[in-house]
Amino acid sequence: MNRLRTTLGKLPGAEVEFSRPQLFSFSTPLEIEIAGYDLDTLKRAGNDLAQRLRKSDRFADVKSSVEQGYPEVQIRFDQDRAAALGMTTRQVADQVVRKVRGEVATRYSFRDRKIDVLVRATEADRSSVEDVRNLIVNPQSERPVTLSDVAEVVSTEGPSEIRRTDQERVAIVSSNLAYGDLGTAVQEVERMVREKPLAAGINVTIGGQSEELDASVNSLIFALSLAIFLVYLVMASQFESLLHPFVIMFTIPLAAVGAVLALKLSGNPLSVVVFIGLIMLVGIVVKNAIVLIDRVNQLRREGVPKRQAIAEAAESRLRPIAMTTIATLVGFAPLAFGIGEGSEVRAPMAITVIGGLAVSTLLTLVVIPIVYDLMDRRSDADHVAKAQKAQRTALPPEAEPLHG
Repeated sequence: MNRLRTTLGKLPGAEVEFSRPQLFSFSTPLEIEIAGYDLDTLKRAGNDLAQRLRKSDRFADVKSSVEQGYPEVQIRFDQDRAAALGMTTRQVADQVVRKVRGEVATRYSFRDRKIDVLVRATEADRSSVEDVRNLIVNPQSERPVTLSDVAEVVSTEGPSEIRRTDQERVAIVSSNLAYGDLGTAVQEVERMVREKPLAAGINVTIGGQSEELDASVNSLIFALSLAIFLVYLVMASQFESLLHPFVIMFTIPLAAVGAVLALKLSGNPLSVVVFIGLIMLVGIVVKNAIVLIDRVNQLRREGVPKRQAIAEAAESRLRPIAMTTIATLVGFAPLAFGIGEGSEVRAPMAITVIGGLAVSTLLTLVVIPIVYDLMDRRSDADHVAKAQKAQRTALPPEAEPLHG
């Protein structure tokens, strides 16, 4: 698209516009609704904003719904003059419609069809604006009156379409983005309107993919929160503890740090696909901490002191954690490098997962043991007693040891 813009921009008098559907949306990235009652004010405001956007290299293919109108003939009646001649504007308008557009006088029957017989003025009497001015609007009267005697007939340009939102007239200024993210583009438009308002009585609303993005982000934030909550509930039921799952959940902020760093280095903005990657990270990154904490608890139930259990667990679980992490990173690598058709759309998701998983894995072996040591206040004897109690509960009555 950029190469075509450069090439076609050299053609004199050529106006080139590109449009394409985006992921999950068929709206242009930026759609600015300018609402107001007066059509002339709307047209001036829409053209003014479109010209401002064209001056910025961030926006491309800028177009306005009120920029290009259709030629039309407007008849502006003088009610006082018409009344002095004994006519009403309704009568004059009906005569103009009959002579220019025509009126069905009767129907001609031909076999099984009815054909309208349209009666109107000849082509020579209505082919130009001057001919319309000279139309007789009182054919039954003795003194003929032309249309120019009771109205002003002008040739002008009218709107090609009139859009309405909530029963209010709106003009739509749409644009693609040459570079940058949608949020920054919206901020620039808001700054333009704030520094130089368009007109009095004009309201500006930014829609398009920006509006859809806001709704999607709210939904994805809810989905991300729900994923974190459900993962915590599953781990709490498995560990039979509320503290240890809380320690494991510290891997999620660590993954967020890596995801943000990867997006920053790769130059990818925050998008719906990135949020999908973050939701995936919630389920992926906790597995390393689960493996580590579970091994620590096993050693402590065997009577190993807490800090020694943490060191031994980190040493024994380093290899499986590294193996699973490397396998995941290698699996996402082709998608992150943009290999294959359509991969540029899904690449931010892979970059998010790779950055979050890599950083969280490195920090998990350092941060999670420290957090576990600080938050788990239970003594080693309590862990051993809990393990013995669970063992006695699991044994059948005949297998219980006898005490003399």
